Amino acid sequence: MRVLSRVYRGKFLAWLRQAYEAGRLALGGSLAGLAEPEAFAAWLRQQYRAEWVVYAKPPFGGPGVVLKYLAGYTHRVALSNRRLVGLSGGQVTFTAKDYAAGGKVRRRTLPAEEFLRRWVPHVLPRGFVKVRHYGLLANRARAERLAVCRWLLALAGVAACLAAARVAAAQPRRCPACGSEQMAVVAEVPVAPGVPARTRRSGQRREAG
Repeated sequence: MRVLSRVYRGKFLAWLRQAYEAGRLALGGSLAGLAEPEAFAAWLRQQYRAEWVVYAKPPFGGPGVVLKYLAGYTHRVALSNRRLVGLSGGQVTFTAKDYAAGGKVRRRTLPAEEFLRRWVPHVLPRGFVKVRHYGLLANRARAERLAVCRWLLALAGVAACLAAARVAAAQPRRCPACGSEQMAVVAEVPVAPGVPARTRRSGQRREAG
């Protein structure tokens, strides 16, 4: 984690210096003093001495939860039309969930400039393509299709186990003491998660051999 924080700090400050040298930083108000090259360089050296904290840890729900969360941003816009309530006097009114109040939907009003400032960063850059699921992962009937896929995979596993059982049965094993055939486990049929209950008849198949 310490290595990650230092790499992030170095990259961030290097890009900040490039922006300053290119004249892309608007330093005003309490930062006006940093407009002088000597002052900016001294301030930058102080930032390199400080340890930056980069907070990163494995997700609680696993990588699948993170992927599902990020996937929503590949095909949705920041704000749908139905959430726009009105525009009057340079003020935009829209609906939003208030998570501090248990996720209740409430109306919010912002100046048009502030509304655009928050909305524009969600617009895809040129060259990016929005992604939509299709086929087995399409939203419509996705659960049913995936259940059928898991069921078919389970059947394939059963077929493989039966083939192994036939091979084992062709070469019977006998007791070295009495010469009788012994019961031996030749295969174990796996159960795929999500398979309908009627297919859950897996277990150990035993053959004489």
